[in-house]
Amino acid sequence: MDAVVPHVMQHYNNSVITLEGEVVVFLAVNINLAGTLDWVMVQSCFGSQFLLVLEKLEIHAGYRKFFAAVQLIGTREQAEHFTYRLELNGTRRRLMWEATPLSIHERIETAFLNCDCLVFHPRVAELFAENGDLSINVTISMT
Repeated sequence: MDAVVPHVMQHYNNSVITLEGEVVVFLAVNINLAGTLDWVMVQSCFGSQFLLVLEKLEIHAGYRKFFAAVQLIGTREQAEHFTYRLELNGTRRRLMWEATPLSIHERIETAFLNCDCLVFHPRVAELFAENGDLSINVTISMT
């Protein structure tokens, strides 16, 4: 488990930020760029570390969707003690997803494939984005 965060940092050329606290704002920049893209952040709270993953994936030719989920850097049993909420806020709009985090041992791609995460269309992202950047409020709670 101790090697997960350094591995993530190396994989993303040290561009992954770590934020402290139960409530943070994750900023995904340049969401309008073409192709498959991903943004990753580490959130540290309650003595644990969580990995937020936002991906823009091409489902089939020209059809894209955003997928976002949180993984606990820990076991499935440990993850059961937490809840996460992802929230997009805009003028007279709110889009929210709340769930138990995945364990780092579970494949996040499976959650994306099953739509067991926050899923939204690029046009929806544009409703919440400012100058091509998307802010996601991330709240971690103990259950």
